[in-house]
Amino acid sequence: MSQPTPSLSQQPKKKGKSLPSGLIIKTGKFVWTTMWHLMMSNLAPRSKSGEYIRPISQFRNSIGTEENNPYPPSAGRYRLYAGLGCPWAHRTLVLRALKGLEDAISVSIVSPSPNEGIWILNQQEKGCRTVPELYELAEPGYKGRCTVPILWDEQTNTIVNNESAEIIVILNAQFNEFATNASLELYPESHREEIDRWNEKIYHAVNNGVYRCGFAQTQEAYDKACNELFAALDEIDSVLETSRYLCGDGVTLADVRLFTTLFRFDVVYYGLFKCDRQRIKDYKNLGAYLRDLYQLPGVADTCDLESVKRDYYGNLFPLNPGGIIPRGSDVTNLLEPHHRESIVTYS
Repeated sequence: MSQPTPSLSQQPKKKGKSLPSGLIIKTGKFVWTTMWHLMMSNLAPRSKSGEYIRPISQFRNSIGTEENNPYPPSAGRYRLYAGLGCPWAHRTLVLRALKGLEDAISVSIVSPSPNEGIWILNQQEKGCRTVPELYELAEPGYKGRCTVPILWDEQTNTIVNNESAEIIVILNAQFNEFATNASLELYPESHREEIDRWNEKIYHAVNNGVYRCGFAQTQEAYDKACNELFAALDEIDSVLETSRYLCGDGVTLADVRLFTTLFRFDVVYYGLFKCDRQRIKDYKNLGAYLRDLYQLPGVADTCDLESVKRDYYGNLFPLNPGGIIPRGSDVTNLLEPHHRESIVTYS
């Protein structure tokens, strides 16, 4: 009697040949690293040593009362285009709030597109859907970077300035006749040299320093940026031991420029940008200083932490390929008492 033939499910399965796991890992790393460098080169220009280089802004006109200046101060004539997640644009919104320029200068909000890699207007204006289209309207044939903030002239349909450091100087000085808080001087002549020194240090080591960490493409470039970042934060924390603000008892442009980076630090830069030696909230003085600035009249209204998280984690694909947005952080700690009003600087 012959033996019954085993069913298909009972027959022994032939083992197929598989690639060695080591080869799979090496191949995957090579492909991903190559793609990562390609994407990073488009996202963040780099030096030969792998250090991030921030391009220079192209529109550098000012607003003033000089006879030959085509952009005189005027209420309702100028508009700010700003992204709520962008620290550079956030500076201009803070200045507008501190000076009380909400009725004099309008604001249009833009958001980054994760698929197109450009800023999109939340509401179409002037026949434009995107920020690049605004730049094209202002300067036909424009080939440069299309960034925010933008200080726009509604009368001539052009860009006055797209450099945040200059826009905040303009907002501080040129619209006082329309400001509800015109007496607030954020760039006083008596402290101007000190403010400029802080601005130079803070820009290189902190404002741009966090990007030099996050966008570094070599270990050497990252280590250099990270060391400079935390050396500067340690120095600032020490100064704030005996000074309420960077230049004494009054808020200045230096504080505003530092604030928008500090506001994003623990939520974004600490993890996503690998700036993880210490959180701002854990510094002896910087944490309270951040709360102090956040609680100034009008400032909190310019801060949108959910947009910050969405714009960074959801749009910087090379740094966060999965696009997962953390949900734990909120602004609760920024509402806690700061007790810095008791610090008086004697000069």
